[in-house]
Amino acid sequence: MQDFLLTNWTQFSWLIVIAVIWSLVWKGFALWKAAQQNDKTWFIALLIINTLGILEIFYIYFFSKRNNASLK
Repeated sequence: MQDFLLTNWTQFSWLIVIAVIWSLVWKGFALWKAAQQNDKTWFIALLIINTLGILEIFYIYFFSKRNNASLK
């Protein structure tokens, strides 16, 4: 297994770079949205928990909209 990883490191490094960029984009947008809505609990959770954007996507499309509806 180590030989396989060492010989194919460039292919895996691109995958890591893409995953990091993907995660940062979603995390930044979700944190911005949580800060605008003054969701301190969500902001801290999103900041600490790293899920490759999954938790952030759920917050943006489901939980933040629920909070917007309750604010109106």
